Amino acid sequence: MRSARGAALLVVVAVLAAVGIVFLARLGGNDTNNDTSKAPASDTGGAGGEDGKSVQAAPPPAGAVTLLGDGSTSVSGVQPKQMPIEKLKPGETPPQFVVFSWDGVGEDNQKLFSHFRQVAKDVDATMTMFLSGIYVVPPEKRALYHAPHHGIGESDIGFLDDDEVHDTIEQLGLAWQEGHEIGTHFNGHFCGPTGVGTWTPADWVNETEQAVKFVQTWKTNTGFSDLPALPFDYQKELIGGRAPCLEGQKALLDAAPQLGFRYDSSGGGGRQVWPKQVNGVWDLPLQSLPFPGHAFQVLSMDYNIMVNQGNTVKGDPANYPAWEKQAYETFMNGFDRAYNGNRAPLIIGNHFESWNGGIYMKAVEKTMRTVCVQDGVRCVSFRQLVDWIDAQDPDVVAKLQGLGVGEKTDWASFWKAPAPVPVPAPAPAAPAAPAAYLPDVPPAVKSTT
Repeated sequence: MRSARGAALLVVVAVLAAVGIVFLARLGGNDTNNDTSKAPASDTGGAGGEDGKSVQAAPPPAGAVTLLGDGSTSVSGVQPKQMPIEKLKPGETPPQFVVFSWDGVGEDNQKLFSHFRQVAKDVDATMTMFLSGIYVVPPEKRALYHAPHHGIGESDIGFLDDDEVHDTIEQLGLAWQEGHEIGTHFNGHFCGPTGVGTWTPADWVNETEQAVKFVQTWKTNTGFSDLPALPFDYQKELIGGRAPCLEGQKALLDAAPQLGFRYDSSGGGGRQVWPKQVNGVWDLPLQSLPFPGHAFQVLSMDYNIMVNQGNTVKGDPANYPAWEKQAYETFMNGFDRAYNGNRAPLIIGNHFESWNGGIYMKAVEKTMRTVCVQDGVRCVSFRQLVDWIDAQDPDVVAKLQGLGVGEKTDWASFWKAPAPVPVPAPAPAAPAAPAAYLPDVPPAVKSTT
């Protein structure tokens, strides 16, 4: 396990701390598996430019950082790079929100966490990072994790090695300072007959509390002395997440109010419509998107596209160009249908992976660079999305919810129409074959190149 990285570095850190500069933690990792936070977003501020894009907020004044617990986390002021939250004005067209979300998030030798942070900077995007809590726990401390209905230290995803844990913590801090949301992918990623689909609401509370504690105590658990505190209070930062394999959502939604969650993204096969609430929590599922060359639609995630392209992470390289193009066009089909129609938020999920030569990472990067720079588009985190929806007049939200998938909308007429009579939200849809969110790829393929 790492300790201090040398006397010279310690001296530099001490001097910088004395003048109130907060170092950002190294964070990152890989989730080889498939695929929740708390209290309302207070301090989501930050000035916005005239074009509605976010701009960097002023850093907190020197000495404003308050360490929490063992110093693993802190209160460091308003999160930078948050978009302005404003009500739609009569006659306005809603923004086209696009949420890029990542399951597991760790920084391994692929360096994809840091890479996509840079892509987001390039296109003025913020994203949601769903952290697997055990990714900040060193492997020799795996016995700290007591999964519901499983053995001590048991997990269906591997623990990261010490260097990867170190780098993941660093990336988490840097990401938050750049405006990205840190959600949860929970911990052990148990799927199937004995997995999270069998859990009770109490089990989900237990699992989530452990995920939070791991983040709050990484300094104690790792012994790292060369990283600063994470710049956020995870109890307040955490307002939502995504369940492993998209299983167990009903019990999770029952637990969500107790956890303080404001949204959940554990559903699959969602229609591209404006979201509704279940148990007072915004249901923001992965969505079914038109899949080029097929009559069916595919779930808006790299894993499901891969499965429907041959169910292999090491396919024939001759297929890679066509598969990459198909993945990109899938995401763009979903974008175009919403952007030119009902403007429903587009939800895209991914993992930091290199399946089939990294073609899915190339496809999602190309999508980000294509859509996030277009007029009226805001590439945001789930936190920012629900902040915006919660700020709108209920009648306006109800009218948006009444628009069908891809419905061509005359926005001038939209504002003149009366709000529809509210109807209860339907139960979250289960993923439909063949676009289902299937069992995880074995951990052995997580670092394939």
